[in-house]
Amino acid sequence: MRRFLFFAVAFAGASCTHAPTPAPATPKPDSVASFETVRVVLQSPRCVNCHPAGDAPLQGDDGHVHLQFVRRGPEGRGSVGLACATCHGKANPPDGYGPQMPPGVSTEWRLPPPEHKMVFAGLSSRDLCEQLKNPKENGGKDLAALTHHVAEDALVLWGWSPGYGRKPVPVPHREFVRAFKTWADAGAPCADKAKPPKKKIEHRHHPGRAP
Repeated sequence: MRRFLFFAVAFAGASCTHAPTPAPATPKPDSVASFETVRVVLQSPRCVNCHPAGDAPLQGDDGHVHLQFVRRGPEGRGSVGLACATCHGKANPPDGYGPQMPPGVSTEWRLPPPEHKMVFAGLSSRDLCEQLKNPKENGGKDLAALTHHVAEDALVLWGWSPGYGRKPVPVPHREFVRAFKTWADAGAPCADKAKPPKKKIEHRHHPGRAP
């Protein structure tokens, strides 16, 4: 009986060694690559025009400086006496009004305030990433608040319905939000800092020496 039990246990142990190896876990999407989708959106004219480097908003698909000497103002809503709401209403005007009419949004038209300008124009992918997730730069938002902002805020959504004569953001909103969540859920990683190119060493030929 003991011999039978010994062989039974040995057989069971041997059979376990031939158990199928579990399949490797599916790798998660590259969150840094996902941020490149986010960058394409944020640096499109629809976003850059209200996130300029200076205090003057930009206009049009070509990003020219806003006419009428419009400025950011103390709260991002325009300068005193020339608020954004003076021309920008609560909705886009009908297409029949033509391409020169100011667009509108259901909340309010505005730029980021001067305390945190959130500049998108001209930044590298890494610098844009670092700025975007920094609460001192983004108005105190954590990643959850940022995700809600890009998914729900009416002014953000306007970029995909900008009205007559303006090109919408080139990436579908659903794809943008999915990429943003992938990046945020991974802890908002940024691309590695680009290494400076190696300095080329110039070899000079001296007279009297073999080249």
